[in-house]
Amino acid sequence: MIEVRNLSKTFGEVVAVDNISFSVDKGEVLGFLGPNAAGKSTTMRMITGFLPPSSGTAIIGGHDILKDSLKARSLMG
Repeated sequence: MIEVRNLSKTFGEVVAVDNISFSVDKGEVLGFLGPNAAGKSTTMRMITGFLPPSSGTAIIGGHDILKDSLKARSLMG
């Protein structure tokens, strides 16, 4: 399961991702759709631990991507 809680990312004064929350249960399929510069790649980079969020977090299989990054990332493929 993936749970995204109040995830935001800013670069200076530019808000790339603004307070998004969602969850994906085992077996579900999720896709991100949107125009260029909508924050899709930035969101994925935060969920996978490659980019720290400005606020909020992601929980992967019960492990917080900020507090237990190695375990959370080991569950991703």
